[in-house]
Formats: sequence, structure tokens, C-alpha cells
Amino acid sequence: MVYEKAQEAASYILGKIGSAPKIGLVLGSGLGGLAEKISNPVFIDYAEIPNFVSSTAPGHKGRFVVGDLNGTAVICMQGRLHYYEGYPLWNVTFPVRVMKLLGVETLILTNAAGGINMKFSVGDFMILEDHINYTGVNPLIGKNEEGFGPRFCDMTFTYDRSLQRLAEQAAAEVGTEIHKGVYVGYSGPSFETPAEIRMFRILGGDAVGMSTVNEAIVASHCGMKLLAISCITNMAAGILEQKLDEQEVIAIGIMRAPVFQTLITRIVEKIAG
Repeated sequence: MVYEKAQEAASYILGKIGSAPKIGLVLGSGLGGLAEKISNPVFIDYAEIPNFVSSTAPGHKGRFVVGDLNGTAVICMQGRLHYYEGYPLWNVTFPVRVMKLLGVETLILTNAAGGINMKFSVGDFMILEDHINYTGVNPLIGKNEEGFGPRFCDMTFTYDRSLQRLAEQAAAEVGTEIHKGVYVGYSGPSFETPAEIRMFRILGGDAVGMSTVNEAIVASHCGMKLLAISCITNMAAGILEQKLDEQEVIAIGIMRAPVFQTLITRIVEKIAG
């Protein structure tokens, strides 16, 4: 019944905004400030939308913001939902399906991530070329929602290569260095152990975080074009001789917010043409 629930939610949102943008954004920890740059905004709290649940993660406001980002119409999730909050995965990924039914064609996922690649530094950005799902779950388990996509979803081209090239061009234009790499999805809410980080490095992981992977799977299932970008807000466990702190993650995200906002805005402009 997820398709019917998503239709109900999409109808409610359309009643608030009239017509939906073609570009959607999901803003990760410490990165929600971009939503404040949207002009003529319409705010819709998740709590008021049928079949939605509320975001409880620190630094996540838990609302849609719909409006213009430097002249381009966007719908933005100012804060996402996470599996570690205790919600079933259909709830966690529900907003992606709703955006699909609203008419969103291109989805940009952002996140705060821990750096595994020793060449990365705190504050760097990374375009996701691929991911490793280490969450132990998959949002497509259960009865297939035929209205969204096929029973067996191909993941080969989940992260759109043309959008990756566009993001690299945008980074060069705004004078920001950006890496490319593989993101490891981890369920959380505990941070990873040093041993797990060593394993992820052997497996080919460059960054690790507690979101994005399941959203990406659902976006692929729905046939959406997807771009995902990480802000490296800390080096992963065991790389530095210090404990990990969620406040550091949020603080670095806020510190890098001006550059991040400029980068994403330029990417959106280029997508819109």
C-alpha cells in the first residue's frame, strides 16, 4: 500500500504548492542552511503530511521547503529521516517516492560523512560514484510496488555519470576542489569502530555515513536521475587519535555551508540549463 500512501501525501503537498519542481534536494546534517536561501518559500512540516513521520536527528528541521533557488524551482528536504531513528525503511525512503509522484525527475542527495580515504581532509567534498550497502537492510524487501519500478532493480547506473561530470564542472567554476569516491552506508546510530573502518578501506570505501544508500536504492527503483555529494565532516574512527562527536559533524557542516551552498546552487543552475 506504499504507492497509495505516497499518492495521498503527494496530493496534500500539491494542494499547498500548486505544481511541483523537477529538481529535488535532500540536505544532510549541518547542511540544511541551503534551504534558507530559497526565495518565495512554502514550508510544509513532515508532521502535517499524511503518512509521514517526523525527523528526530539533531540539526534536521524536518520539513519540505519549496521555492526558487537562484531562479530555479526546487523542492528541498530540510532534514531527512534515518533508519537509526527506529522507523521502518518504507518510512525512511517514503519522501523520495513522494517526490517521484510529485514529478521530480532529478534528485540531489547530500550528507555529512566520515573520511576513510587517507587523502581526504575534514571539510572536503566528495561526489558519490557508487556505494556499499553495509546497513544490513534493503528498502525494496517485501511486496514490490509495481507503480514505482520493477521487482529486481538494476543498480549499475544509480549515480548518474552525466550529473557527476556536471558537478565536477560546477566545482571548477566556483573554485572548489571535489573528490569522487565510494560511500559506505552504515546503520548507526553508533559510529563505526576502527576495525570496521579498516575493513571498509580494504573493500574500497572512501567515506562512510548513516544515510543516503537506502534513498539512492529507492530513487534508482523509481527511475530518477541521481547525484549525491558528501561533505567530509570528520575523519572516520581510528584515523585520528580522538573520539568522534556528533557536534563536530554539525559544526563542520555549518562551517563549510557557504561553499556548499554556492556549489549546489551552481549545480542546480546547470541542471536547469
